[in-house]
Amino acid sequence: MTAGGVLNVSHYWMERRCRVNRILVLAAGSLLIFAWSAAAQKPTLLVLNKEGSVAMVDPATEKVLGRAPTGEGPHEVVATTDGKLAVASNYGSGQMPGHTLSVIDIAGRKELHRVDIAPLTRPHGLFAADGKVYFTAEGSQAIGRYDPAANRVDWQLSTGQDGTHMVAMSKDHNLIFTSNIGSGSISIFERQGTDWHATVVPVGRGAEGFDLSPDGKELWAANAGDGTVSIIDIAARKVVQTFPVGAKRSNRLKFTPDGRRVLISDLTTGDLIVIDAAARKEMKRVNLGRSVAGILVTPDGARAYVAATPDNYVAVVNLKTLQPAGRISTGDGPDGMDWIAGH
Repeated sequence: MTAGGVLNVSHYWMERRCRVNRILVLAAGSLLIFAWSAAAQKPTLLVLNKEGSVAMVDPATEKVLGRAPTGEGPHEVVATTDGKLAVASNYGSGQMPGHTLSVIDIAGRKELHRVDIAPLTRPHGLFAADGKVYFTAEGSQAIGRYDPAANRVDWQLSTGQDGTHMVAMSKDHNLIFTSNIGSGSISIFERQGTDWHATVVPVGRGAEGFDLSPDGKELWAANAGDGTVSIIDIAARKVVQTFPVGAKRSNRLKFTPDGRRVLISDLTTGDLIVIDAAARKEMKRVNLGRSVAGILVTPDGARAYVAATPDNYVAVVNLKTLQPAGRISTGDGPDGMDWIAGH
């Protein structure tokens, strides 16, 4: 073989090796993209820790995937409707009222920016709808709306009620509901063109946690000050029944997706109180710690996550057996939670 032939053969093998390496690199990149996409599509549990962080939890393994920092004294967290961002309300602490929202990149597990909502103060309850995030401003008797795309607060509305704490919307987004602790009331705002018409419904002392029935016909409000639940007929805009539930200090109230049960957390006793929604009677009490606060029910109704705030874990409850089914250590002072469904 000539010297030129040797060089040609060497050149051939060098080219072939480079081609193989390029294929391997592309394949590895594709695998990484596939793995990232698969991970992004998995359901994720978001847990707000009052220490100043949001934890992202894999509900299948109950392992914390990562944490992102927030501002001071955060209380609630919500995922945006596209599942890409989380927003935490920085309530503040002591005599220092908070006035910011933390915006978190869920995939990147980092805080992107902190939005100043001033002059509104004490942001607390959160609800995501139509690509935006509604929040209560407890220190300002108001609710506001944050637009993640524009990165600004683009709307606000006065409630005229003391301690506007939690917020929710109807499925068609034409009604906004708030609980007002100091006033012992539920506000119902109905969209009328570009305006909102307000109806204030008195309920019980310290009305705080509430939820809408899955059929959208009723609102159940837990009255922390007198151990009762008030049921509002949404169409009639009035209380149709109030009954005792024996809670020392109810904090949150959630329906199961089938509407058959209502879960109430008791801050004082650490009990999760399970109510038969049709009978309006207690079915069971499940003690989960020294004190329990935030509740999140999975979309399939199989489990409830309940924040045992002073014990620094989230309790898992099997809703078929109504028994504790595990604990997840997410950080110090877990409270508000949200769920990101897989695609």
